[in-house]
Amino acid sequence: MRVTVVICGYTLDRLEALTAAIDSVLAQTHQPLEVVIVIDGNPTLYERVNTVYGDEPAVLTALNDENRGISYSRTRGAELATGDVVAFIDDDAVAEPTWIAEHVRMYEEDDVIGVAGTVEPAWVGGRPPFFPAPFYWLVGCTEPEFASPGAPVRNGYGSNVSYRRDAFLLVGGYDSATGRKGDRHIQAHEAPVGIKLARRFEPPLLFVPTARVRHTLFAYRGRFRWLLFRSFWQGYSKFILQRLYPGAQAEERRFAVRLVTRWAPSKLREIVRGRRLRGIQQLGAAVAFSAAIAGGYIWAIIDDLISFTGRRRKASDEV
Repeated sequence: MRVTVVICGYTLDRLEALTAAIDSVLAQTHQPLEVVIVIDGNPTLYERVNTVYGDEPAVLTALNDENRGISYSRTRGAELATGDVVAFIDDDAVAEPTWIAEHVRMYEEDDVIGVAGTVEPAWVGGRPPFFPAPFYWLVGCTEPEFASPGAPVRNGYGSNVSYRRDAFLLVGGYDSATGRKGDRHIQAHEAPVGIKLARRFEPPLLFVPTARVRHTLFAYRGRFRWLLFRSFWQGYSKFILQRLYPGAQAEERRFAVRLVTRWAPSKLREIVRGRRLRGIQQLGAAVAFSAAIAGGYIWAIIDDLISFTGRRRKASDEV
């Protein structure tokens, strides 16, 4: 089975991390392997990458003429790919040598459309003591109760997911209405792909925990203020997901139920047993993040109403 790995980059600030990601993919045990590197609107970064990897026979480099966003770039990478399967990894992640082999094993054992793997956090400077484990999805990593081995999932995380290329392109790839673009921090670009595939194919994506990558969490991602900012935009993104794909929010509801009925009581027990500071910090952070998510969702509703009113007023003026 031929696999193409797509890696997208957009800033020189992460050149070192991007290089580490590319090198980890080129060191995979599975062959044949193709690597497509898409640079999003940054000619200088493209030249740097092309200088190092342009002569690699298994590497194809491409440059978007302007910043088009992660969703566009990943879909373009899949269009350029020649593999039966197209896999994605972030520019700040490092794959284990058997990463792709574990994806391929699942495709060969089961007629599955996509595979989601484990994204382990690699904190620069260590995990903040206040950070609650159920919120690892907030920083693009797999939370402890994400799924059991071999279980179907709605979507994986962008640092570790693959699809049969024909099926991925058939449903249009990534939705350009979602995904980060420059200073636009819209998230949730993985969910639409999984939703569209599940409506057409069975079985959908399966979770393979042995397919592992480590996601670098730079120091700023451990700052409380940044995490609140991230939470707000996650909430904003959830509203967009709801508008685009009504009725596909079962994963979010299950998370909320687990948080309230299982995790929060366990933290309260920690506090009672003497681990007061950590328990209180994490409970407080969970409440703050949840409130920021709700705030982002509400702000998106307001934005949508303002936009709708503006469109109606413009239409009336034109008449």
